Amino acid sequence: MKRARIALLTLPLALGLGSAPAEGAVTWIVSGGGFGHGVGMSAYGAYGYGLHGAGYRQILHHYYRGIKIKPIAGASQVRVLLRTSPGDVSFSRATVACGRSLDPARTYRAHRRGSSVRLLANGGKLLARCGARLHAEGGRMIRIVGSGLYRGALEAVPPPSSGASLNVVNRLDVNSYARGSLPGEVPPEWPSATLKAFAVAVRSIALSTDVGGRGFELYADTRTQVYGGVKLESAATDRAVRATRNEAATYGGGVAQTTYFSASGGRTESGFLGAPDVPYLQSVADPYDYYSPQHRWTFRFTQAEMNARLGPYLDGGLRQIRVTKRGDSPRIDYAKLIGTRGTTTIRGDTLALALGLYDRWAFFTKRSGAAAQR
Repeated sequence: MKRARIALLTLPLALGLGSAPAEGAVTWIVSGGGFGHGVGMSAYGAYGYGLHGAGYRQILHHYYRGIKIKPIAGASQVRVLLRTSPGDVSFSRATVACGRSLDPARTYRAHRRGSSVRLLANGGKLLARCGARLHAEGGRMIRIVGSGLYRGALEAVPPPSSGASLNVVNRLDVNSYARGSLPGEVPPEWPSATLKAFAVAVRSIALSTDVGGRGFELYADTRTQVYGGVKLESAATDRAVRATRNEAATYGGGVAQTTYFSASGGRTESGFLGAPDVPYLQSVADPYDYYSPQHRWTFRFTQAEMNARLGPYLDGGLRQIRVTKRGDSPRIDYAKLIGTRGTTTIRGDTLALALGLYDRWAFFTKRSGAAAQR
């Protein structure tokens, strides 16, 4: 599930975009709030709750209605795609691979041969035929050349394409995964309760997501969650993971998709536009979202910029944007673009993306001189 990385969402507001309009020219002013898709837990809202003394369970129950927070059975394993290598994958610190004992001080290579994988010494000597995947593990960590140090095991799996490429996959238990993901999603210096709430959310996303990849279920970027392995870990987030060890949010007997985002503008949204209703993802007030620099924002566009950005969805030049449906928050579900040659309908998320807005919580004002139209 694609989402914006929280740690990168403190960029300055984009005010006064575009060149200054000439006297009498049309200016479009877009005012709004929030950053991200608006569904689930707001990072800055959760930050505020933690700052004001709320516990992590209280935070989670506020944003995900009707969930239960309980330990999962056993140490569930997840598989994360780190990258797709165009050729051999080199690794070290492994003690065993493909049933063969290895020297952890030496470097070895995974090599693709057709649809199978072979284990080679660093010099190229064949050590073992591994079949459909190479699985290599050491004590607690393994080093993957070109990627870094990771807990758990390396798995090298041929993707469907032909050639020498290999999917470089890190297989590890979900708590270790949370250690390498949490600092990539929220700043480690945030309140302890907030970090614990996100530790549970990160773990729940990992356990409830399967992208259907060749040998992996999760991406290591914002398509699922940011994951960087050992190099991303921090003492504060490690403590949050340990304090919530094995805990996940559940609903109706299954692990919940605890989606989250940066800032809500003051209210979250009920589910994703066009998707089936999810009982635990309902619109809630978000009283501490004002901590976000994107709590309120304004963009300005010239008429030419609006015509260019919305050109693929317009019939002629833009005359008016008429919002026809909003969600349970003020986020736009659908709007009509009234052009010089006709009227078209556009989804709110498509409209926000085309204009480069932070969120689809938006209101439009068209000004020409002293005139204004909302």
